[in-house]
Amino acid sequence: MLVIWAVIVGEGAAFSQDDQVALRQDCLAGMKRAATYYHDRVARHGGYVYYYSLDLQTRWGEGAATADQIWVQPPGTPTVGMAYLRAYEATRDPFYREAATQAAEALLHGQMVSGGWEHAIDFDPQGKRSGQYRNGQGRGKDQSTLDDDCTQAALLFLMQCDRACEFQHEVIHEAVEYALSRLYAAQFPNGAFPQVWFGPAPEHPVLPASYPDYDWKTEHRVKEYWNLYTLNDDLAGDMSRTLLAAYEIYHDERASQALRKLGDFLILAQMPAPQPAWAQQYTLDMKPAWARKFEPPAITGHESQDAIETLLRVYRHTQDKKYLAPIPSALAYLKSSVLPDGQIARFYELRTNRPLYMTRAYELTYGDGDLPTHYGWKQKIKLSQLEAEYAATLAGTWAVPAPKKAKSLAKEVRTTLMALDAEGRWISGVTGDRLAGQPKFGDVRTYLSSEVFSENLEALAAFVKATVP
Repeated sequence: MLVIWAVIVGEGAAFSQDDQVALRQDCLAGMKRAATYYHDRVARHGGYVYYYSLDLQTRWGEGAATADQIWVQPPGTPTVGMAYLRAYEATRDPFYREAATQAAEALLHGQMVSGGWEHAIDFDPQGKRSGQYRNGQGRGKDQSTLDDDCTQAALLFLMQCDRACEFQHEVIHEAVEYALSRLYAAQFPNGAFPQVWFGPAPEHPVLPASYPDYDWKTEHRVKEYWNLYTLNDDLAGDMSRTLLAAYEIYHDERASQALRKLGDFLILAQMPAPQPAWAQQYTLDMKPAWARKFEPPAITGHESQDAIETLLRVYRHTQDKKYLAPIPSALAYLKSSVLPDGQIARFYELRTNRPLYMTRAYELTYGDGDLPTHYGWKQKIKLSQLEAEYAATLAGTWAVPAPKKAKSLAKEVRTTLMALDAEGRWISGVTGDRLAGQPKFGDVRTYLSSEVFSENLEALAAFVKATVP
């Protein structure tokens, strides 16, 4: 039926009401088939990793995963769980809420005593990725990470699952409150967050950012950089979305205060002229700092764009114009720093503003001809988008983009449905493109992807929601 309908409608045919009804029914059937397969066949302990061989015997997260490991870092368990929630919101079918709830319960297994989550959860108490879990069924370190959107994504999903369960799932609700209270306590007095926390943040002086007065190339490398003030890998943006959700869902004034403090830190962390942007991480006296051996003290193009987006978000929540003040000079600086190929460098040398890279031997260089392949040394720019968003925010005309109409979604939906196989799988092929987790597929040429599943399920759900009778 699906194939016949797709041929009849065709690429350029008119999209009638009957077509819409038929496509909606195909979406509902396709969603259920795909989600049933992923929930019944792919999930382990209710959770998910990034990729699977088609026989489901081999699993990958960031590296190979055992049968008892699930991933927290997106696109792992929270990503799949959110897709189930979107399907539930569109259909009100309790199957999707139950699938999301099971994913949430899987995350609760790996909640740390310190309140957050690590990159992965190990259901084997003796497993290599086990940690000091609240339930007592783990061993190892008690550390909660904000790296790579781990705790933020877990919390964002759990809060929305809590709401979908009408706050009646007592275990999920309690775990969210436990996590939020410890997250707030982990915020430094200046509003920054560490990459990893073990308990409440220690007291440190509140200072503005400044340039190092020492040879940063050779001095002040620290092993435990995760205890420093961190913006690396979009930490500020991920955190701001999580805090806003906590405020929206629970009317939690602590979340609003934490968001304001985060904005205050971004104001403090903006570097002085001639480079009024941001670094990936800062020492406790607010100088750009080393992290990993390929992450030097520098101005960062990528995280600076994230800082601007976050400041806009904080302003829209608070209506306090101090959060807009850093943006014009930052945008002007970043525009002047765009590379000849239209991208922006991940790192710019302090004071000189020369693009800064590493060789494969991890030596600092100004050339980009011998780069390690595991890292994003150049990034896409979104400065035009940020300028437009800033102007609209300043004028009071910015608004959340409206959902797409059904007709504009129809082409993508048809393609997505046609790609679904008879078992309910969207099969991906190895192309050599850089993937999350950089899996080593070996001889595997086709695989299942949690990211593809989630994106496709959400796309179908969006069409269903746009065509509610």
